[in-house]
Amino acid sequence: MRVLNKLFKQNKKWAEKIKESDPQFFLNLSKQQNPEYLWIGCSDSRVPANEIIGMMPGEVFVHRNIANLVIHTDLNCLSVIQYSVEVLKVKHIIVCGHYGCGGIQVAMENKGYGLIDNWIRNIKDLHRYHREEIEALKSEKEKVDLLSELNVIEQVANICHTAIVQDAWKSGQELSVHGWIYSIEDGILKDLNVCTTSLEEISQTHRLR
Repeated sequence: MRVLNKLFKQNKKWAEKIKESDPQFFLNLSKQQNPEYLWIGCSDSRVPANEIIGMMPGEVFVHRNIANLVIHTDLNCLSVIQYSVEVLKVKHIIVCGHYGCGGIQVAMENKGYGLIDNWIRNIKDLHRYHREEIEALKSEKEKVDLLSELNVIEQVANICHTAIVQDAWKSGQELSVHGWIYSIEDGILKDLNVCTTSLEEISQTHRLR
């Protein structure tokens, strides 16, 4: 089937529903993009950024990839961060992982999956650094959940280590980087209590002069 008619029909119903409550919504939306939030999340189809925080189109700038990674050689992700910080002037960057993440589970295995092995190598390294802490847990679910949380914390640090974010702080721009995790089982977000708001809050090793 070349045309996915069901999706076009659903799109039309969605647009009509929005216009019923606000006839000028799409006209106003087309004129500007002024979100306060950049969301860096997992590509998992069960974690739709706007919906789980109850926000409409135009309110959140979104970047998603497998296991919500921020890798310093990933020009896609870095370009999104730069545009968000320097052009859109977002005030908050949110890294949101989720429990039961397939990318995290794969990283904990010793199987080869092809191209994706290169991507999740970063998680494997993180697993190696925290192996003793993770292996002390009894169930596989607990282990995956902990590594999912540790991965979010690591990505928050990676964002803060970029010249993009550090230059923003140096210029006095208001910018906070947060780490959250989402439970697919109950739809609830959890704050991992990792929020960085200034250059002074990161290690001396990663501060750029």
